Amino acid sequence: MNIILLGPPGAGKGTQAQRLVERHGMKQLSTGDMLRAAVKAQTPVGLKAKAVMEAGQLVSDEIVSALIGDELDAMPATQGAIFDGYPRTAPQAESLVAILEGRGRKLDHVIELDVDEDALVERITGRYTCATCGKGYHDKFEKPAVEGTCDKCGGHEFKRRPDDNEETVRTRMAEYRAKTAPILPIYEAQGIVSRVDGMADMDDVTAAIEAIIAAD
Repeated sequence: MNIILLGPPGAGKGTQAQRLVERHGMKQLSTGDMLRAAVKAQTPVGLKAKAVMEAGQLVSDEIVSALIGDELDAMPATQGAIFDGYPRTAPQAESLVAILEGRGRKLDHVIELDVDEDALVERITGRYTCATCGKGYHDKFEKPAVEGTCDKCGGHEFKRRPDDNEETVRTRMAEYRAKTAPILPIYEAQGIVSRVDGMADMDDVTAAIEAIIAAD
């Protein structure tokens, strides 16, 4: 089974992808992770990507497609793939069809984690972690039992990601909508798009995704 998970940053795609990996033995194909791994391994595609990035340019669709092709070639034919962060544009969506068909695969589901922008801003801007052990907290939804003390390790220092601010979150949302809007009709025409409430409890989101998959 091959799935695309769609949703803006902070919608919970990473968490849900990891659960699919654990439950179904699928492989998460994240373009960012693949690029870093290919550059580090100095594969032919990785060397091309490195040269482009060092020149301060964006990595082309051709390079990203080659990366995905390499990853699929290295996977057993029976192992499913979760595409995270790709495709982002209509040309990439068309390219993915060719990549999959060339390997005897097809796209089974496009699952979008639907979010409320204001609620997502609150979710993301309230996040912080223990600087010592990395345990996550939230200003409103998950505070330490004792204020200023980490529940897990007892540490007293906490940190926030510098990009977890309202302006950045809203910019990301606008960018996501602009880039995703052109690709959804392609998949809707194939009848493979499902939407899940990304603002629901994580376990409820997982259950909804599992129900979509089980309906096959």
